[in-house]
Amino acid sequence: MVIRLGANQYGKAEVRVVAVDRSAPRHEIVDLNVSTALRGDFAAAHTAGDNAHVLATDAQKNTVFAFARDGIGSPEAFALRLARHFAGSYPWITGARIAVESYPWERIAVGGAPHDHAFRRPGGEVRTAVVTVDGGRAHVLAGLGDLVVLKTTGSEFWGFPRDGYTTLAETRDRILATAVTARWRCTGTDLPWDNLFAGVRATLLETFAATHSLALQQTLYAMGEAVLERFPDVAEVRMSMPNKHHFLQDLSAFGLDNPDVVYHADDRPYGLIEAQVLRDDVPADEVAWQGTPGFC
Repeated sequence: MVIRLGANQYGKAEVRVVAVDRSAPRHEIVDLNVSTALRGDFAAAHTAGDNAHVLATDAQKNTVFAFARDGIGSPEAFALRLARHFAGSYPWITGARIAVESYPWERIAVGGAPHDHAFRRPGGEVRTAVVTVDGGRAHVLAGLGDLVVLKTTGSEFWGFPRDGYTTLAETRDRILATAVTARWRCTGTDLPWDNLFAGVRATLLETFAATHSLALQQTLYAMGEAVLERFPDVAEVRMSMPNKHHFLQDLSAFGLDNPDVVYHADDRPYGLIEAQVLRDDVPADEVAWQGTPGFC
């Protein structure tokens, strides 16, 4: 038997960076969570404790802050700058993966007008970007997470097989709710990132709302299909969508009927729907997805 080291990477996880642009009286704020991971010849560090090829994770953290000093821009552009820097920093580092979460802030209204330097953090939605530089090529996954959506009608679920353990009743009208996590692989590395993100996000929301759903799987596919039809710079979309169940509450013990008014929102267990929606004219690129969990 031969024991050997397999695939490996290391880096600094969850570097919290807040950058403020004070170049004008109306300040701008960027709030990021950045994780770095380096790939290359690190065998000696694992097998012999030889750190000659180990760029300290503390140095990686410091690099993130130093690069933020010159401006961040979009999450995708910032991740590309970092990944290219790390991948080219030493000959034994052959690749880098930078994952970014971007948290939104909204201006607080004072007297009906947005304040110049006071903000509030809305909801839990997060914008994401993952950039991988490998063998000199850069791969970009843009995305979002925890985009919570709900529709009060326009959703059915029936026609499923029944066995001895099936108790769920068929329904022709139900609440459909989910929290969308989506990532889309881009075909280029010099794209209008903010406009592309806004357009894809709007498409996902519009399609969720407009699709008469016979299953959450159908809705997911329709959302991915709409993105690929509208945005030629997107090669594929992968989504993970939990079914946030809402069950009609039984009020009969109180002598009350419940004509589809009062529901119990169940947080667990939940159905979890995941899928890829792909173009058939763009080759697969699994390197772009390596190390990104949560998708089939």
